[in-house]
Amino acid sequence: MKIFPAPRHAFALLLVLAAWPLAAEVVQIKLPPETVSFKPGPGSEIANGQCLTCHSVEYVTTQPPLPPAFWAATVKKMQRTYGAPIPEDQIAPLVEYLARNYGAGTNAASPPVASPTAGPAPAAAPSPALVGQTIAVRYGCLGCHNASVKIVGPSYKDIATKYGKDPNAYARIAEQIHKGGSGKWGSVIMPPFSTATDAEVKALATWILSYK
Repeated sequence: MKIFPAPRHAFALLLVLAAWPLAAEVVQIKLPPETVSFKPGPGSEIANGQCLTCHSVEYVTTQPPLPPAFWAATVKKMQRTYGAPIPEDQIAPLVEYLARNYGAGTNAASPPVASPTAGPAPAAAPSPALVGQTIAVRYGCLGCHNASVKIVGPSYKDIATKYGKDPNAYARIAEQIHKGGSGKWGSVIMPPFSTATDAEVKALATWILSYK
């Protein structure tokens, strides 16, 4: 009986199959542990224990400095919408901690000292940035948008970059706010905010475009 030599590709296949278990045992993927924690202080143990179970500290530090109402709405959304197991008695101290360490008053300037002979100082008009932030909190915009990181919708920095040089930027942003829709940034649908006034939309658009 005549024996024919095996084709070369058969030997190559055998070599690959023989080496496969070895390669599978060597390749290992191990993510580094989370080492960053929240700022020390009263309430930090609650933030470290509750918030870090779902996301990193950067999710909080990249938020713009906003008032306690924003942090209260965010904490309740995490608890009620996303199912975070935050006990009711920890919500108030957690909100107080976040507002104190990452809120609008964290780096607030000291109030001016009035001269003994001067009359009462006129009330300062709120800055456009603070007005825009207040409107964003009022309509829950920050539940889907972040200053610099995409959450559900695009970040405000990405929006400002896209429309920063567009002469119709305000009109485009106003239309998106009033009518909502999808397709410009993906398939996720943005709900319409038809009750927002033109003044509110103008202030909100000004604030968003300031991130460019």
